[in-house]
Amino acid sequence: MSRLLTQGVVAGLAVTLYGCASQTSTSEVAGGCADAYGADVCTWAMMEGDAVVEVGATVPLASIEGAPADAPFTWPPTIGAAVDMPEPALRQAGLSHLTMYWESMGHPPETFAVPHFDFHFYLISPDERLAIDCSRLSKPSDLPEGYSLPDEQLPPELVEITGVETLIGLCVPEMGMHSLVAVEMESAEPFDGTMVVGYYEGTPIFLEPMISRSLLLERRSFDLTLPAVPGIRGEQPTVFRGDYDAGQDAYRFTFSEFSRDD
Repeated sequence: MSRLLTQGVVAGLAVTLYGCASQTSTSEVAGGCADAYGADVCTWAMMEGDAVVEVGATVPLASIEGAPADAPFTWPPTIGAAVDMPEPALRQAGLSHLTMYWESMGHPPETFAVPHFDFHFYLISPDERLAIDCSRLSKPSDLPEGYSLPDEQLPPELVEITGVETLIGLCVPEMGMHSLVAVEMESAEPFDGTMVVGYYEGTPIFLEPMISRSLLLERRSFDLTLPAVPGIRGEQPTVFRGDYDAGQDAYRFTFSEFSRDD
């Protein structure tokens, strides 16, 4: 009986060890960090072996609270931070860098005229982004389901600042065009958070969680619907989540569940 028990223990231990050895290890690859309104915003990628399973950024609440309430409207908008993504995020998902903008007064259309932050995760290089001057105004032939890419007539006070009467495809220099959920654009209610898809010369160039300051200050986790984007080559994420970490007093913005659209 004792021998049978011993054999059983050894067999169980062998199964356990084999199972552990066959599991793929998980690791985090750090990207860049940059100061944004008094705190560092940092990017990262979670790996299982050589595969990227999550890509994102950690945004401290100190950065959100440190953004000046009276920041003036500038054209192009003043960048809060630009942060390189880690190499695996570029290699697998084409995500090259993150830009963070603070819109202290919001912007048109009406539903977005509340203080909010723009987090652009770019699929082009920083040099390509900086070269965008909105002189090439071709629009994509196919948008995500439920999205629109309208032309926005600016009010006189913004025309005076920008020198532009109409934003074709909501194009902003050094950013690109902004495609938004159609029903949200028609709403007069202040928004909390949404996912913007950016374009230039008919090509998708960024994924943008656009999030109100009031939502971020609630210090609670949330999800934003991430659409399938026609035209993105290779792998693209299908899920976005903002997880609040009370211990760090920071959000962890995460793109995950990558799929392919070749």
